[in-house]
Amino acid sequence: MSALEVSWPADGLIAVVKRDCPTCELTVPVLAQLAQLAHSVHSAQAAQAAQSTAQGGLTVYTQDDPGFPASIAGRVDDTDLSVSHRLGIEIVPTLIRRVAGQEVSRTYGWDRAEWERVSGVPGLGAGLPAMRPGCGAMNLEPGAREDLLIRFGETGLTARSVAFGDDEDEIEAIYERGWSDGLPVVPPTQKRVMRMLAGTTRDPQEVLGLCPPNLVPLTIEKVAINAVMAGCKPEYLPVVLAAVEAALDPAFAMHGVLATTMFVSPVLVVNGPIRRQISMNARGNALGQGNRANATIGRALQLVIRNVGGGRPQEVDRATLGNPGKYTYCFAEDEEGSCWEPLSCDFGVARGVSAVTVFAGFGLQGIVDQKSRTPQSLARSMAESLKAVHSVKLAPACDAMVVVCPEHERTFRQAGWSKARLLEELYGLCEIPGDELVVGAKGIDEGYRPSEVGSTRNKFRPGGLLIVRAGGGAGMFSGIIGGWSGGGFAGSLPVTREVKS
Repeated sequence: MSALEVSWPADGLIAVVKRDCPTCELTVPVLAQLAQLAHSVHSAQAAQAAQSTAQGGLTVYTQDDPGFPASIAGRVDDTDLSVSHRLGIEIVPTLIRRVAGQEVSRTYGWDRAEWERVSGVPGLGAGLPAMRPGCGAMNLEPGAREDLLIRFGETGLTARSVAFGDDEDEIEAIYERGWSDGLPVVPPTQKRVMRMLAGTTRDPQEVLGLCPPNLVPLTIEKVAINAVMAGCKPEYLPVVLAAVEAALDPAFAMHGVLATTMFVSPVLVVNGPIRRQISMNARGNALGQGNRANATIGRALQLVIRNVGGGRPQEVDRATLGNPGKYTYCFAEDEEGSCWEPLSCDFGVARGVSAVTVFAGFGLQGIVDQKSRTPQSLARSMAESLKAVHSVKLAPACDAMVVVCPEHERTFRQAGWSKARLLEELYGLCEIPGDELVVGAKGIDEGYRPSEVGSTRNKFRPGGLLIVRAGGGAGMFSGIIGGWSGGGFAGSLPVTREVKS
């Protein structure tokens, strides 16, 4: 009989047990009693049960030891777990009654009243306790369930499978097929993808949208495949999905982010309880290496755009230089240490709700100020650094995200400055005289028409500055992540999406 040709008696009792279960050991005398049912009729009800059982008898399937229980002649080896899987066993021991090919009743664990109900036999297990909980079934153990679903073709996966040769190195084969970002990826086997999909309750075939640049329908299954390749854990998948949904929003203009010759790529900022649940880093080296969640969530989004959408360097991705964040650029905001509302609240998400904000940004520009002890001085220092973003001769130039370190945030907190107050101050300080921006000013040919002399321009469009609090507790070093929008052209806007389970 092949693995797909699984059958069991049409009539009678079925028990599924394993030796490595104290409750199964406990019920061995009861199973022996049921096996002898036809010879021990004590009532009309028992006689009817005996007749039904005699037609199919008692069949005991054992999950781990073909010799268990030794006292039952009708035991069947189910160590390949095929019968357990097909019967949907969750707990052992399980007792099932079947009549005319249909299951009519079931119970699990040891509960005398329930076993008597299912078997139709009173007085079972004399001398045993009335009730004992069962044990987890082996067919649901990690790895076993996925193997069984694959064996029986019940994965629910629809993506095309690619077979590698026996002597082919999977890592090298993935490189050769162009599915890597340049670093090794985890081969997305069916089992790994199924485990990844266990991280969400959403339908694997749900279409999230059209993935740029090729506008290919993007399903949750395809996101999960790339999350596996990126090295994500299943519990990261809801965050990856939120990031993908944000990046697919037309306001973010993912195609433009790819096609521009500028440096930008998606920068992800995560807010809410999910940060701590998946152990993201919001503190020391938050924008650097070393944290699996930070590194792989950002990478998963990049791989989705590459492998599903077709966004590859020197093709649709036309960046002149790019930036290292095109591998991954993801971090969490340090909400617990901040006196300000989280970034997600700026986009209408309630505090305490997990969310991801996607911002088109490039490499980090430092703000080094170790001497300012007043908010006015520190704000001026930040504003002067902000004026250099993109170009000192262009305004408005692009959006920017200011990542404020704890020691700098402390200066604003002690002075009672809210985030809104700091933003107001920065915008005011980023008004630049047109005399400094015209062609030839400061000896630079880049710039605006001479008619700008006497006017002023703000470095940033309204709403173009974002503030996030993150970083280690030592060091007066904040940072600027320059962006791509404003300046009178159609660029990318930050987009926030709530994380769904």
